[in-house]
Amino acid sequence: MRYPGGGQQIVGGDVATAWRELWEELYHQGDVGEASYAALPELVRVYAVRSVPDWNIYAYAASLEEARRNARNPAVPEWLRPEYEAALIELQALALREFSAAQEAELVRSIIAVLAFSKGCVTLGRIALWTEDERQEALGEL
Repeated sequence: MRYPGGGQQIVGGDVATAWRELWEELYHQGDVGEASYAALPELVRVYAVRSVPDWNIYAYAASLEEARRNARNPAVPEWLRPEYEAALIELQALALREFSAAQEAELVRSIIAVLAFSKGCVTLGRIALWTEDERQEALGEL
């Protein structure tokens, strides 16, 4: 994942720095833990209030959805499942609202990934998370 340069100002720092730290602490090369899942509902709540489009929330959620399908990662804990699933549903609604105005490639592909995973299209969700170069390379190998 690329992190955007610069960022919008938030209390105590900037958005790009906050996201960089979240990615580093909660998602590492496909490895996630219970804290990674537990963070999503709060991140979605904050994102909905800010209402400033940001690819990170969608990419993070889609990356979690991909990672939770890997046997090496824990399942979403039962105590967290209702809140986690509600956050995904809320994020899907936000994605549908923001998609028509989305211009930035990272935002577009991250929204598509979230929507694909939400409909059970796991392979499409994975491919949507790839960069354009990665998709071109995969197509060239076919």
